[in-house]
Amino acid sequence: MKQVLGRAEEDEKTAEEKITAEEKKIGERKSREGAEGVRQLLVIRPCEPGREENRRLTGVLETALEGIAYREVTQVSELEETQILRSGPGLVLFALDLGRDGINLEYIRLLGWLRLHPAGLDGWVGGVVADADSDLYTKSAARELVFTANCSGCAFVGRPLVEGTRTLSNFSIVASNMGTNLDDAYVKSVRILAEQLMDSAENKRGRSRKEEGEPGRPRLLVLHASSHKNSNTYAVWNGVKSQLPGISVRELGLRNGTLSDCSGCPYKMCLHFGEQGSCFYGGVMVEDVYPAIREADAILLLAPNYNDALSANLTAFINRLTALFRTTRFYDKQLFGIVVSGYSGSDLIAEQMIAALNMNKTFYLPGHFAMMETANQAGEAMALPGIEERMKKFAQVIRDSLLSEKSRWQS
Repeated sequence: MKQVLGRAEEDEKTAEEKITAEEKKIGERKSREGAEGVRQLLVIRPCEPGREENRRLTGVLETALEGIAYREVTQVSELEETQILRSGPGLVLFALDLGRDGINLEYIRLLGWLRLHPAGLDGWVGGVVADADSDLYTKSAARELVFTANCSGCAFVGRPLVEGTRTLSNFSIVASNMGTNLDDAYVKSVRILAEQLMDSAENKRGRSRKEEGEPGRPRLLVLHASSHKNSNTYAVWNGVKSQLPGISVRELGLRNGTLSDCSGCPYKMCLHFGEQGSCFYGGVMVEDVYPAIREADAILLLAPNYNDALSANLTAFINRLTALFRTTRFYDKQLFGIVVSGYSGSDLIAEQMIAALNMNKTFYLPGHFAMMETANQAGEAMALPGIEERMKKFAQVIRDSLLSEKSRWQS
């Protein structure tokens, strides 16, 4: 099975069109400091007491955030002692110093705080900068943080992660596209992420719906590879679906024999087919999935835990999405998931969705994006204590994300 992560999203020029376009806007924007109705940016930068300051990260943040009003918090105790998170929804940029070993004890304390406050970041929208004196750890730490903060209510913009690895070689293509060096590309990428956060506060997400049939109704595309008869995951979905009035739902099954995995076509060939809204391998992806994703306002993956990984068919779906991604970005489309594990590990599956579809493929991640349950035998999920209330609550999350007619930032 091909790896979902690391599809070399930053080694292709078309995959960086967003960065190039946003970089050009930087010089055109006025400072937002003191602007009416604009939320202050909160920078949460866990600093382990006694640890030497990461001068590179300090310099990157100071330069990238110049002209943007922000407040920096470095200790978890500051979150506990102040009212900053209770002042209302806002924008948060997490900045992680992972050093050589990927360990930051104050960051671990932050994870603990978030896990003990499941509504602590309700209404907030975030991004992440992860810096390390290593070529490892940045993505795994950021993935864990995004999942944990999301469980605390924080939403994340599409492609919310900027990584500063030891050599910054991950910026080689970005720097080439920007016509600059690796260090400057790092700074500009953080600036672009900050601007993206500010834009999320100013603009309504979503789009006008000119499709025929149900004008004005948000469209939710549900993708699964489940057996309806025995699937606990599908049973939970049915319980959620019954509580989604006002939302147009379409389900697509990706069962065995209907979906071939990506075989890694040469870049130019993949781009050629992508520009036509197609893929060399055709089939259900081209005929059904691509058009459905273009029309959808959100996708929801039904993801039973198979060996602590997404199923082969859902993995193939993500890999095959690359052809469409050559010419289409998904910043205005939301991602949801329902995960059922037989014994444990639902967090692993949710993190894989985040890494592949939010961090890589640019889907917007609403707060509390995933419902996660543990059930083994057929029918067991629907007998779990409190399952009805949890299905109701998750349906409310979907409705609130898709049906709100006013921006959550509108005063």
